This record gives sequence, structure tokens and C-alpha cells, in this order.
Amino acid sequence: MRLVILTQDDPFYLARNIDYLLKKLPPYAEVVATVVFDVSPFGKRESFSEKMKKTYDIFGLPFFIRYGTKFVLSKLDARNNVRKTLADRNIPLIHFDGNINKDENLEKIRAYKPDLLVSIAGNQIFKRKLLDVATYGCINLHTALLPKYRGLMPSFWVLKNGETHTGYLYFL
Repeated sequence: MRLVILTQDDPFYLARNIDYLLKKLPPYAEVVATVVFDVSPFGKRESFSEKMKKTYDIFGLPFFIRYGTKFVLSKLDARNNVRKTLADRNIPLIHFDGNINKDENLEKIRAYKPDLLVSIAGNQIFKRKLLDVATYGCINLHTALLPKYRGLMPSFWVLKNGETHTGYLYFL
């Protein structure tokens, strides 16, 4: 089964989780390519300073200091680099600008003849044309229900808002 992973360049945990997933894939599954989105907290293309201010405003000073320190230290640890993890395993990156749903970007993915798309913390909205690129569609791993808890730290927001139920979403 030919897999294309859709993920983001998260500096905290994704690289290690993707590495673990790649080690545990059954022999019949092959990751033929990946799309790595830029990290965009809060779902918008804001400047870094705007994102810092928003993080401070929402979570307060103690979290901001802890998160900022972890961010800097994570960037220094190569085990947290998604692109390096994929390169170490010789998995090609599909490069494109802008939205994944653009026809020219869909063609680049289609060229790899995927059987299944696997989204791990993908940060763009996947439209039907993208889901139809792969024979069996897309599995989207997200730690809370969409679209209500899209974006940064969905599990946090579920807990903060006192939800009694959460889950994950998948497409087939």
C-alpha cells in the first residue's frame, strides 16, 4: 500500500512520532512521499511577533516562558526536525506553495499514485478533490473533534472548555 503523509514541521513532538510510526509500519505499507506544511499556530498567517503576543495573551506569562524555552531547545535538537527525520529515511518531500487543494499541487501528489493519504497534524482544510487523489481516501489524525477544535493545542481547548466528549476524525 502506497502512503503519502501530510504533516507539518512542528518543532516539539511530531518528528519522533513520525519516526516511531515509520518503524512500526507493516511490510506491505510504503511511504512514497510526504507533504510538510509550515507550522502556523492559530490557523492564520501572522507574523512571529503577533503569534508570540497571542500566545502570551491566551495562556499567560508562566506558560509563555515555559513554551518559549521549550521551543528554542526543541529547535536545537535534530530529533525534533520533521524534514530531517524524513530525509534520514529517504522519503521524498513534495514541494509546493500555497494551498494543498490547488490543482497543480494535487497533480504533484497524484504523481506518486497513493493508495492512502495519512494526515498527522495537517494544518490545512482538505477538500474533496484532495481526498479523491488516493484510492482509499485519507485518514486524518487529530486530537479533538473538527472543525470545533481545529488549530493549535486542540486537547487543551477541550479540557479548558470542560467538554465531556472528544475524539478524532477520519475520512474514507
